[in-house]
Amino acid sequence: MTQRVELATVMDRFAVDGLVTDYAVAVDDGDWEAYRGLFAPDGRADYRSAGGIEGDADQVAGWLAQSMELFPMRQHLIVNRRVRFGILEQDTGDTARVQADYINPMRFAGHDGGSTAPDFVCGGRYAFGLLRTDDGWRLRHVIVQEKWRRTPRTLQQPAAT
Repeated sequence: MTQRVELATVMDRFAVDGLVTDYAVAVDDGDWEAYRGLFAPDGRADYRSAGGIEGDADQVAGWLAQSMELFPMRQHLIVNRRVRFGILEQDTGDTARVQADYINPMRFAGHDGGSTAPDFVCGGRYAFGLLRTDDGWRLRHVIVQEKWRRTPRTLQQPAAT
């Protein structure tokens, strides 16, 4: 590789990493317009493994906006990002795949008691497919593969004596 190609690859990796971060921030902040703007025109998302829907970016943003009202506090972290660039129309670097793990602590709305600890936590893996467009890198697909979740324990009443 020439230095120019290596620099372009590094710049693409930064841009792809930034897009994944922008995705997390948009969801955590409830910025559904920004969420929609991260997708290519034919972009889709699949949240079925986490009890959600599959659809185009607009449909999924609407579903997320409604669903996330249950969790006014959320802060998911996307880690262990593995980026692979692909070929589209004979041009190396026009597509990318990102596999990344996530952990997502959230707090239910209306939680009393003054605690700021999350009372719902889930984790799993994302599969992102990206496309280089005239507007920069955009999401072609997001697939959520939830692997686990921890929900609040129901309080057990002591046995009557």
